Amino acid sequence: MALLSIHGKELKIPLIQGGMGVGVSLEKLAGAVAKCGGIGCISTADCGYREDDFMKNPEEANLWALKKEIQKAKEISQGIGMVAINAMVATQQYAEAVKTAVESGIDAVISGAGLPLDLPEFVPEGKALIAPIVSSDRAFKVIAKSWERNYHRFPDFVVLEGPKAGGHLGFKEKELLEGTCQSVTEILRNLVEAVKPYEEAIGRKIPIFAAGGIWDKSDIEEVQDLGAAGVQMATRFIATEECDASQAYKDTLINADPEEVHIIHSPVGMPGRAVATPLIKRLESIGRIAPTHCSRCIKTCNPAQVPYCITKALIEAVKGNYEEGLFFTGSNVGKLTGMTTVPELVKELGF
Repeated sequence: MALLSIHGKELKIPLIQGGMGVGVSLEKLAGAVAKCGGIGCISTADCGYREDDFMKNPEEANLWALKKEIQKAKEISQGIGMVAINAMVATQQYAEAVKTAVESGIDAVISGAGLPLDLPEFVPEGKALIAPIVSSDRAFKVIAKSWERNYHRFPDFVVLEGPKAGGHLGFKEKELLEGTCQSVTEILRNLVEAVKPYEEAIGRKIPIFAAGGIWDKSDIEEVQDLGAAGVQMATRFIATEECDASQAYKDTLINADPEEVHIIHSPVGMPGRAVATPLIKRLESIGRIAPTHCSRCIKTCNPAQVPYCITKALIEAVKGNYEEGLFFTGSNVGKLTGMTTVPELVKELGF
């Protein structure tokens, strides 16, 4: 397979392991994917939850942990592939996390859960690749115009997340529930055309990585035939030995009934896709579980009004607490039937 060139950096395989927080994709998973020649992605969302002082000083714990995780992932990767972060615009520590990652030698910053209009401000030219996560060609145009106008910068690559992705989704909740969103392939056709003028203007490719519902080699080939350079996958990487989540977390996803996957309204203010565990069912019944502690994770969160604490729910999930955890997943979770390793999965995907 030919190397993929991304603004002067070469990628052995056109595969991004999607960022999964809290704690699902940290140094072990990201490092293993990078070692195979892809882009392994650390989620910055409360990545310091394992630190002893997280409850008292979450901001400091997160940044300290992020430095360690990047270093460890780089060691695991042995200089092959790239190690990236996934940074959510909606988080309080967005700017600090990005700056810390860049100072720690991260190869790429991938940013979504909002429009990363000021991302170039935190990543000096040449220090790391920068890429927005979008769900439409319109979102790409808004970001690209803003970056060009304000920073004379352009995306180095783009991640297109379709409506079948897991976690937070960039679509209207009503359309997700009704199943009326455009498919990832439909959006991809429009995005390819939207990217072309920018590629021509700067004289280099801006590779697109398609995500959401991508499962096997045929899915990868389908989006590549439509103009995608590669894919981003997340749910499939959960059932790997290298995934940083507990085995109980992995087992919950492996055993999940596809009929029990719901579109939920996240405290982040966006819809999301998750397994309908007891926490979700309780919320659907009683409406609110008042937070008892605040780790100051989301910019717009008001602990007095938020339906539940998403940080607590995600931490309980990654630890394997089925009763109280929030288990985000992509739409293909029903196909997740057993454990594997990152190298075996990469091979199965045809890379």
